[in-house]
Amino acid sequence: MSSSRRRRGTGPRRQPSPVASVFSWFYAILLAAPIYYLLMSSLKTNIEIFIHPFSLPTKWLWENFKLAWTTAKLGPALLNSVLICAVAIVVTLFLAVPASYAIARNDNRLSRAISKAFAAGFLIPPFAALIPTVLLAIQMNLFMTREFQMLYLPASALPLSVLLLTQFMRTVPNELVESAALDGAGHWHTLTQVFMPIARPGIVSVTILQLLTFWNEYLFSLTITGTAPDVRTIQVAVPTLVNDSTIYGILAAGTVLSLLPVYIAYSVMSKRMQEALVAGAVKG
Repeated sequence: MSSSRRRRGTGPRRQPSPVASVFSWFYAILLAAPIYYLLMSSLKTNIEIFIHPFSLPTKWLWENFKLAWTTAKLGPALLNSVLICAVAIVVTLFLAVPASYAIARNDNRLSRAISKAFAAGFLIPPFAALIPTVLLAIQMNLFMTREFQMLYLPASALPLSVLLLTQFMRTVPNELVESAALDGAGHWHTLTQVFMPIARPGIVSVTILQLLTFWNEYLFSLTITGTAPDVRTIQVAVPTLVNDSTIYGILAAGTVLSLLPVYIAYSVMSKRMQEALVAGAVKG
């Protein structure tokens, strides 16, 4: 009877080894320690940060967040970052999803060449494209504007987005595609009703990955969008808190405020992210 239970997979589960548990907790502490340090630093004075870096504040300086918000003018910068990221993600998906569909549907020399062209985008380091990008922005009369950033970010994200989505769309069974064709479905109907539902985990993965990338982008935001308070992003605004007499508690508070929106977005989409990762692992 015990052998039949084992064959059915209903036997007792193996307990995780103590070594694995120790390493898991150690890894969790490594991830949590910088976050704890940042949060505690945002509520302390400079003296407390340097003398007692990991202790609780003797006085909780909540006004550090207000000072960071007003001094660096984080409100407009936060809205700029949200607007740029939202538009850039929409444009990225609008371009990457049809391109991935076309590459996945056509397994021929041309599609393979196009796929390799997207893969070649990984060979170009971002800083190498800085000067040509600045010259292009000037020629388009979009230098020091948010609009050019909304166009540049999707262009930089297309190689990874197309390659990831193509792999997901190649898992769509041919039977479903043939069935849709027999029902008279065109390319648009096949894409939206057959491919996109099955590739939804990949779309969610691309959305989250590019959200993190777009939100943390600094070099091109500083160079192309600029430091003017009405157009700069949150990543450009926070460093303005650094000066000859920097109050590190206020700087830490500004850093926390810059991380909070993307953390909330990730928390809301964490379940989708886990489903996407599991689905990608199974399909891989």
